[in-house]
Amino acid sequence: MRHRTQEERYLYNVRKQQATLEEFASQEIEWADDLMLWYSIRKEEMPDDQYRAVAYFKNNEYLRKPGSLTLLYEVFLQCIKELPEPTKETAFHLMAYRYKAYAMALKKGGFS
Repeated sequence: MRHRTQEERYLYNVRKQQATLEEFASQEIEWADDLMLWYSIRKEEMPDDQYRAVAYFKNNEYLRKPGSLTLLYEVFLQCIKELPEPTKETAFHLMAYRYKAYAMALKKGGFS
């Protein structure tokens, strides 16, 4: 049985984190599409801050700004922990709030 060196463990952890962030980004791109669809169905104008966060994912801006996706993933985990479970009645408002939180984090982090 062979033990991993520190470098091998580090590279393994980095690959694992990258896979998690890539999955998060693809999921958020889908949810950004859903949020845009929900606003169009409700015939409402999407607020600028939420639109900024949606555009951030849709335009793959996180690829050009290192660290931003990690920041947004931390905001996502915090929202999941603190917000109530979504139901059919609250799903739209919870998602809208989450994208608003993303926009605030991007602005505060200097990524907007």
